[in-house]
Amino acid sequence: MKIVHIIPGSGGSFYCGNCLRDSKYVKALKDLGHEVIKVPMYLPLFDDAHDLNDVPVFYGAVNLYLKQRYPIFRHMPAFVEHALDSKGILQFAAQKAGSTRAKGLEEMTVSMLLGEEGQQKEELERMVDWLVNEAKPDVVHLSNALLLGLTRRIKQKLDIPVVCSLQDEDVWVDVMTDKFRSEVWDLMGERGKEVDAFISVSDFYAGEIRKKMTIRDDQMYTVHIGVDAADYFPENITLKEPMIGFLSRLCEENGLAVLVDAFIILKQDNKFSEVKLKLTGGSTGDDIHFIKNQKTKLSKAGLEKMVIWADEFEGEERQKFFDTVRVISVPVLNGEAFGLYQLEAMASGIPMVQPSLGAFPEVIGLSGGGLIYSPNEPASLAKALGSVILDSTKLQELSTASLAGVQEHFDIHVQAKKMVKVYEHAVKVRRQKSEIDNNLSGGI
Repeated sequence: MKIVHIIPGSGGSFYCGNCLRDSKYVKALKDLGHEVIKVPMYLPLFDDAHDLNDVPVFYGAVNLYLKQRYPIFRHMPAFVEHALDSKGILQFAAQKAGSTRAKGLEEMTVSMLLGEEGQQKEELERMVDWLVNEAKPDVVHLSNALLLGLTRRIKQKLDIPVVCSLQDEDVWVDVMTDKFRSEVWDLMGERGKEVDAFISVSDFYAGEIRKKMTIRDDQMYTVHIGVDAADYFPENITLKEPMIGFLSRLCEENGLAVLVDAFIILKQDNKFSEVKLKLTGGSTGDDIHFIKNQKTKLSKAGLEKMVIWADEFEGEERQKFFDTVRVISVPVLNGEAFGLYQLEAMASGIPMVQPSLGAFPEVIGLSGGGLIYSPNEPASLAKALGSVILDSTKLQELSTASLAGVQEHFDIHVQAKKMVKVYEHAVKVRRQKSEIDNNLSGGI
């Protein structure tokens, strides 16, 4: 089967779980013998493995923004558009404030969901023409529901099924003003009627998204995120120094302040005098002031020397991070649909300590690889971290459970086979429908 994955890139400026999720699935699907093409939108892909000479970045973020905000830019010469879509310009843009948040981009979000009726209709036609003439897929997989505006033209021009992943759309949409929030959810619900299958990353999120969008029972599937345990190299957790880790974008929404405050509370007990904190995951311009505030808090508490801020987080540097921490906590303020960092940590034999929010109980409950605490406040987190960080027996038990749980419940190749079954069913139903339509047309 030939599959195209359309993936919004992050430019590599921060740990993008959705980008990594898609990249891991692409690799797993290839391992199963399928031909898969990653097609980036807006910015280059997270792992920077994508070659712009092979597949262009469609809907380049700089071009998109300028054309939406300033009509004069809709008539730029082709060579200027090409320059603005260059890898260097897009990666520079990814580091700037506002590149990955909804505030200020509400009208563009609506326009994108309008598809062929929106301001980006020419770029939509360019993408669809490329799919027809170059990619020629059997199925197109959209990374999230904010891309649903692509669906109609893809199906009209290629007559193939479109599948859409569901993960944390609410994080983007629900920060908008009431007017735009309602309009965006309505548009996603309307455009979602044309999708052949939705794939939620957790049972929790499947339930949550159906409160926002009308999705038929025959459209909805749950396929958990997965990892390949062979990609990770667990160290003996009891031989590591006592260090707590954080792996995600270093921002307020991901609960970094909760962890910092919990660490300060923990360090008030001399029993934890040797415990350190290691933070990584990258950031954007929006996060500079917030991070500065966290460093100030730590400095006032006299703990700046007990905290390591690791700038690099990709490839070997992420493995080095896993080699040095005993537990990881990413106390996302409102929870989230999954959190790939959980699987990466547990596949490295590192337990998670997570709030009882979102899909965290589902993932840790299935794997057995961590602790759940409530409420999501610094004192509760400090207590949970304190109960395990120095307990070698408990750490070893959770580490062993982490490894076994990932292999049993979140193996990427097992999950990829489930996804292929969704594709195959969608293709079968689509072909049957096309045959019926053709027969009806021939009989008229």
